This record gives sequence, C-alpha cells and structure tokens, in this order.
Amino acid sequence: MNYLGKTTTVKRRFTVLSREILDKYPELATEGSPTIRQRLEIANPAVVDMAADASLACINEWGRPAADITHLVYVSSSEIRLPGGDLHLATRLGLRSDVGRVMLYFLGCYGGVTGLRVAKDIAENNPGSRVLLATSETTILGFRPPSKSRPYDLVGAALFGDGAAAVVVGADPVEGKEEGFMELSYAVQEFLPGTHGVIDGRLSEEGINFRLGRDLPEKIEGNIEEFCRKLMRIGGLGDGVGFNELFWAVHPGGPAILNRLEGTLGLEEGKLDCSRKALMDYGNVSSNTIFYVMEYMREELMKKRKGGEYKESEEEWGLGLAFGPGITFEGVLLRSL
Repeated sequence: MNYLGKTTTVKRRFTVLSREILDKYPELATEGSPTIRQRLEIANPAVVDMAADASLACINEWGRPAADITHLVYVSSSEIRLPGGDLHLATRLGLRSDVGRVMLYFLGCYGGVTGLRVAKDIAENNPGSRVLLATSETTILGFRPPSKSRPYDLVGAALFGDGAAAVVVGADPVEGKEEGFMELSYAVQEFLPGTHGVIDGRLSEEGINFRLGRDLPEKIEGNIEEFCRKLMRIGGLGDGVGFNELFWAVHPGGPAILNRLEGTLGLEEGKLDCSRKALMDYGNVSSNTIFYVMEYMREELMKKRKGGEYKESEEEWGLGLAFGPGITFEGVLLRSL
C-alpha cells in the first residue's frame, strides 16, 4: 500500500466503511454476493448525514438563516431512492417547504462543476435567490473485496474517498451581510464524441462496477487546450491572455491527469498546487473534490492578503475544470473577488 500511496500521491482519504459495518454486513467482503440492498442501506443515510454536516457549516459561515435559502441543488452519485436525498436534506436542514429543488445524480467527477453551472443559472434568473449547492459521495456502492484477479482495484481503493461539500451561490450580495469569494462568470459543458466507454459504470446485484480506461489522461490531454480557449473566448477573455496569467482550480482525478494537463498547457510550477494538495489530503472524492481545491485557493488568497503579498491585478481570472463520464468536460470561468 505504501507503493500505491506514492503512485496515487494520496496520503489519506476518508470512508464511511468501518469495521462495525463489515461486522454487520459480512457479505460485503464475499466475492459475488448480491449486496445492492445492503449497500444502499449504508449509503443512502450516509450521504445525507455528510451533506447535512457540510451544509450546516456552510450556512453558519454564510451568516444568514437557513430560511433564506430559496433553492437547493443536490449532487450525488452514491444513492438510489425515491424521494431522493434532496428532499431528505431539505428536511434535515429545516429549509422552507417551497424551496426549489434540483437533483443531479450519477454525473461522477464533473458533478460539482455542473452543480456550480446550474446554481449560477438559477441565481442569475431569480432575483434575490440564494442557492445552496450540496455534494456528497461515498465509495460504498463501488466497494469490492480484494481479489488477485483484479490487482487494479487496489489503485481505486487508494485513490477514491468519501466526503461532502456545500456552497451558497447568489447574485448581488447584500452589502454588510454577504461577502463573495468567487464570481462565476461563464460556464461551458462539452462531451467528446465516441468516448462513451472510457469511463464506464454499471449497476448490478453486487453494486456499481466501474471501469476507467487507461487512455483517459490521453483523451483529456488531446482536447483540453481547445476547451479552455473556447471557455475563455466565450467568457470574454481575448486570445492574448496566457494560461499562466490565470489561476487554476482543476478536479484532481489522479496525478496522471494533472501532470498531462500541466505539460500540455505549459503551466508554471505551482499552478496546480491546490489540486495536488486536495488529492493528497482527501483523494479523489468525485463531485466534492473541486470544492476542496477552491477552499485551498481561498486559504492561499487570505494568507496573501493578510501578509500584504496580494496584488489587485494578480491572477484576477481563472478556470475551474472537471472531467467525467462521457467523456464530459465541465468548465467555469472564474473571477477572484
């Protein structure tokens, strides 16, 4: 496992799977057991518990009452039920009964940036609205017992983790009551034709079986520059703006993707530090991870401002990127406030 840690660069990651759960559901450790019911009994409440904790912390930092939340966007690839986790979360948080709910299920790693795009559209088209965006993921559905016939599963076990995140998105901050961190200037989604099978997930009696094609980093590398230029151009940044003039919030699907992106775009050392740190500290936590990256970016910005190192002209614009099944590219042009 030490070798796997070096390969994935992940130093720690979290999971709801515990010894107590394995003692209660020993069949999870038996190859070929039909355990989808047991997995959902664990996953369904776990994702809402994590989402509620993250949302309460977010609302507390936001500083306004939960009743001021007008819309809820809930992102998860880790639960299956009706009603969905969005209603369970709204009830747990005490949101008003007419809160506008949107569920985004089974998007995988790009789900967090999709959530930002959807929340942005809602906020801009509903004056005075405040959108709570919550993401929550667990690897329980995809957990498989170790097998000598599938050594690659160990890489997934070392790379992927569980967690949740939450942000409040709105337009026109109330002076004296709200302070924005990032402006979501423009958002673009695009899929690569003919790549449906590169990231494949199938629900079975044993849970969800995932397969990641080894050519995933290559596919991203071959299309990322054009996608970034398109996002910058549509968002109003001219072709004369260099990639190193931007800050970068990239979903760290794995070290190979970050390395290839860094090389292809010619990014200077340190541009992807927040992505690498999020991967090291939490692993790939699917839709949540982009928010861990952005939180580290916020911490760095606050340190610079406090230490007097911050310059108003320094990296005003940036790109938030994530990649997932499709292959789908999801991007947001960001402006630091």
